[in-house]
Amino acid sequence: MTFAHSSEQRFAHLLDFYRLRWEYEPHTYPVAWSPDGAPTESFTPDFWLPDLGLYLEITTLRQPLVTRKNRKLRRFRELYPEKTVILLYRGDLERLGAKYSRRAPRALPRFHALVG
Repeated sequence: MTFAHSSEQRFAHLLDFYRLRWEYEPHTYPVAWSPDGAPTESFTPDFWLPDLGLYLEITTLRQPLVTRKNRKLRRFRELYPEKTVILLYRGDLERLGAKYSRRAPRALPRFHALVG
């Protein structure tokens, strides 16, 4: 499988380690439309966790670059209130990497560098 960013691949390893079923970018939701009704902008959450009924969105962007993603996420939540999405920032990933790299098997190389 090809991931958009190496941090997503390492996060998938964490989900596998804890035996959480996941799908990578399985759904895309329009969040803006042209006057003729054609979608002009969409939001595709990174992970779908079907057993938990929630999406996870991972961002390793520096804080000043996160504004656009946050705007899309707010719009997604307005349009699809029945959907649950959790946004994990770079700091969240660093904390997860530090906490769980000690518990993860050696099969997860470089997990401590989750944000890589």
